[in-house]
Amino acid sequence: MFANKPTLVGERVTLRPVGPEHVDGLLDLLADPEVRRLTGSHADPAGREAATRWYSTRGEQSDRLDLAICVGEEYVGEVVLNELDGDNLSCNLRVALLGARVFGKGFGSEAIRLVLDHAFTTTPLHRISLDVFAFNDRARHVYEKLGFVEEGVLRDALRWGGEWHDSISMAVLRPDWATRGRPARF
Repeated sequence: MFANKPTLVGERVTLRPVGPEHVDGLLDLLADPEVRRLTGSHADPAGREAATRWYSTRGEQSDRLDLAICVGEEYVGEVVLNELDGDNLSCNLRVALLGARVFGKGFGSEAIRLVLDHAFTTTPLHRISLDVFAFNDRARHVYEKLGFVEEGVLRDALRWGGEWHDSISMAVLRPDWATRGRPARF
């Protein structure tokens, strides 16, 4: 479903298929303490060799779409459609931005809008879901603004800094996206 790896151009950002040229940005993203907290990433960041191998092979994966979020030529994050369930025409969305210096500028909102529009107009996908930690009010607001609906709560899903945090499950459906003035053309 995701064999085609497009470049998607918006007003603020351009989404490009990830590749080895984006590894420095990925390493910065993975090392940022606030990004790690927002994504619940406990594992030590990948080394350069592992990150290069990872980004070098994403283009070969037809069951996922990994796109670098770029402002000009600068990598500022990634947006990913993964966990594809072809039988149920659904997948997961994940997004990560390169820390506080790029938060609040609309880059994530536009990247998500671009990838949702691409998914709902070029594939038969019916449902795109995500999980967000309850403490991430900024992200929850963005997701709701883009049409995601809260579907449930995973209680105490993350232990961070000795405290438990809930995870909120959200999704947007093809008909929801189409009624927002964005025709689902597939």
